[in-house]
Amino acid sequence: MAKPYLQHLESCKSLETTYEAVRAGFVALALEKNRLATPFVAQARALKTAASKAILPRDLLKFPDIQSALLTASGVSDKATNYLQDSDKHEAVNGLIRNFLEPAGVNFVEELVFRFLLTRGDTLGGSMRNIGGFMAQKKLTRAIIAYLKLAGYKCYWLQGETNTWIELPEDDADVELSLRGLCWDTGKGPRTLLYNITVPLFRNNVDLSLFNCFAENLTREVIKTPSAYIALGELKGGIDPAGADEHWKTARTALNRIYEAFSKRKLKPHTFFIGAAIETKMAKEIWKMLKYGKLENAANLTDEEHVTSVSKWLCTL
Repeated sequence: MAKPYLQHLESCKSLETTYEAVRAGFVALALEKNRLATPFVAQARALKTAASKAILPRDLLKFPDIQSALLTASGVSDKATNYLQDSDKHEAVNGLIRNFLEPAGVNFVEELVFRFLLTRGDTLGGSMRNIGGFMAQKKLTRAIIAYLKLAGYKCYWLQGETNTWIELPEDDADVELSLRGLCWDTGKGPRTLLYNITVPLFRNNVDLSLFNCFAENLTREVIKTPSAYIALGELKGGIDPAGADEHWKTARTALNRIYEAFSKRKLKPHTFFIGAAIETKMAKEIWKMLKYGKLENAANLTDEEHVTSVSKWLCTL
């Protein structure tokens, strides 16, 4: 039987990310960042309109609708808010007024909006650090769904917000935005794919885990059972070549742990790697692992043919 990676790879060179793909990836990230920033900009405009009714900075305390925005402008993040007492919040807002808004004089509203966006920018920055992985998951998910639908297989998806499994509707636009898993049966038996779970066998997070059961039967006991795993893989969506080596080191360590942990049980689930930024040295290492069987499949996320091939392979295991 032909090795699965040979369906879309000819050599290690086939794995390398092209300059054009890197450029397109940066553009996609910029567009996504702008999309995520849109609500913050709208909030800032609304804050400016409301705050403009104040004559002096201390008048802002009289407007109940903007108190949470004042807290944000004082540098307190949404997460930090949950750990503060009311007295701490009042102190933070008073510090904002005393140290920044009053010294700004007649420009205190502009100063307020600036500091609000500064904190929101930090929030956005934290989100952007994970956005590459999120975009990668969306792309792979869409490819898997496309294959299953074209092949006529019924599919279920795990809705992240409600943590419930739902049959995939005909109009499945944007389901990947809140999707945490997929379930299907192509005739070889039920399969359930979960994203980002800790595998109890070696107590580490794995990006993609495929199980040999229906979603309704996927209990904690099944997740603890090594023989229940059909495949495990790492998905790295970061496009910046400067961070490619670090992403690969993380993925390689995870893949080695998978290989060693299951080998001790005399088990060998399918393993794979999908990455957006793959440099020459990385490509050679990945190719070597493929040739010697420590890795069964690999693909460059920026190549549509690769993603389609790996998705079909994953769905038909």
